Amino acid sequence: MRMPKILALLIVCAGLVGGGYWAWSTYWPAAKSDSLTLYGNVDIRQVDLAFNAEGKIAEVLVEEGDTVAADQLLARLDGAMYDDLVAAAEARVAKSEAQLDELHAGTRQEEIARARAAVQQAEARVQETESTLARRRKLLATDNVSEQAFDEAQRAYDEAKAVLAQNRAELELAVKGPRTEKIRAAEAQLAFDRATLRLARERQDKTSLLAPTSGTILTRIREPGATVGPTTPVLTLAVRRPVRVRTYVGEMNLGRIEPGMAVTVTTDSFPDKRYQGRIGYISPTAEFTPKSVETPELRTDLVYRVRVLVDAPDEGLRQGMPVTVHVDAEGAGRPGDA
Repeated sequence: MRMPKILALLIVCAGLVGGGYWAWSTYWPAAKSDSLTLYGNVDIRQVDLAFNAEGKIAEVLVEEGDTVAADQLLARLDGAMYDDLVAAAEARVAKSEAQLDELHAGTRQEEIARARAAVQQAEARVQETESTLARRRKLLATDNVSEQAFDEAQRAYDEAKAVLAQNRAELELAVKGPRTEKIRAAEAQLAFDRATLRLARERQDKTSLLAPTSGTILTRIREPGATVGPTTPVLTLAVRRPVRVRTYVGEMNLGRIEPGMAVTVTTDSFPDKRYQGRIGYISPTAEFTPKSVETPELRTDLVYRVRVLVDAPDEGLRQGMPVTVHVDAEGAGRPGDA
């Protein structure tokens, strides 16, 4: 009769001990092990590539699944219109440069000599008309010439003096050369034309679609012959580097990790293959556990998002793949530590 009582007592004691161990391992996982296991996925990082110009697609040089390098040419628009804009802008720049060079060079000696000759000719004309006017004035006093003839001589003399004044002013301008204000205006026009040329060349360059970084072509959204505008997606690129893992850590284990801490990443496909990495970012705010994450905690628990950077990834890590992150959290954030 005493054996069943002793056996029952032993079972109760074993249950108390087991329950205490379960509670300790649940709330103080660092006491059971210095390692921490997190679960997450490789980040999906994609870029929709588009021309920053409008026109008809002339050619698409890559296929889905192709691996591309940074700055590699992927597609090209029909650039005939943009080539014409560049040619027109280049012609305007050449014209403005020639006009400015002419102003800087000043008046040619031949032009100055011609202006002097015009002045001399005007002076001779003034002397001639002045003599004629003087003779007719004397004749008018003796009534040997009509008043109309005298008026014609006066008018010819006045016109000759006006022409002389104009030719002298033109000679003075020729000797002084162009005004400073005119040179500045020509310089401003040249600067404007050069800026227009730069814009035309930039628009011409935008007819080529280049890879912003290395990666893999996921989708050919548009084909040659399609007319597209700015921001119209043509290709989708999966970014290959760097490879980031998105995982989550519960509040109780938050103090056991910190940025820069070394980690090991494994996959279900190759559980024996280990990728080395480090913790790059820990979210400062909590959020509810995403449904896509499998963790030992309840899904309604608050967790903190963690970004892990993989040092030397290969094709074994693909975007969206579930992974396991092993953290060596020895001595970090354990309850009771001073």
